[in-house]
Amino acid sequence: MVSSNDAWMGEAQPYLAPRRTGERDAWSAEAAAHNRRGSQRLLAVEDVDPPGPVRDFLNVGPGEKVVVRRRLILLDGEPVELADSYYPAHIAHGTRLAERGKIPGGAVTLLAALGFTPEDDPLEDVSADTATPNQCEALGLESGAPVLVLTRFTTSAAGEPMEVSVMTMTRHLQYRQRKQAV
Repeated sequence: MVSSNDAWMGEAQPYLAPRRTGERDAWSAEAAAHNRRGSQRLLAVEDVDPPGPVRDFLNVGPGEKVVVRRRLILLDGEPVELADSYYPAHIAHGTRLAERGKIPGGAVTLLAALGFTPEDDPLEDVSADTATPNQCEALGLESGAPVLVLTRFTTSAAGEPMEVSVMTMTRHLQYRQRKQAV
């Protein structure tokens, strides 16, 4: 397991910005800026019944499926995160979001090309949990290990719910917060 003591200050904004042709994905670029190697492995793309918070945010009706892209995030070749990104079927079906395989420029680039540019400040929820047996296996953790769960709820600039990403991570997490006018 990669040490969580080598944390750096990260920002969500690069993960919401479409990439230019030939530009690295946000995770690879962030890791490279710290002389590390960031990569990811696609584990699955499937239609699923979404968890309650995903269903509620995406306004999905009972029995309605969503598309999830499940990825294993690696740092220097070692697993540090499981990332599940959920998309409404009406956005994902018929696109590379619903197909197994890498998406050039990443999902955010494809979504922007489809007219779904993410809002500037998505809601992010952070919680701590105990890793499940499957998470322990995928992330190389001991039974009962703690994990951080970051859930990002993203709407389009037009206000349409477009993505929920649930990231289960083993690494340290630092944030900068912006003061909002009341």
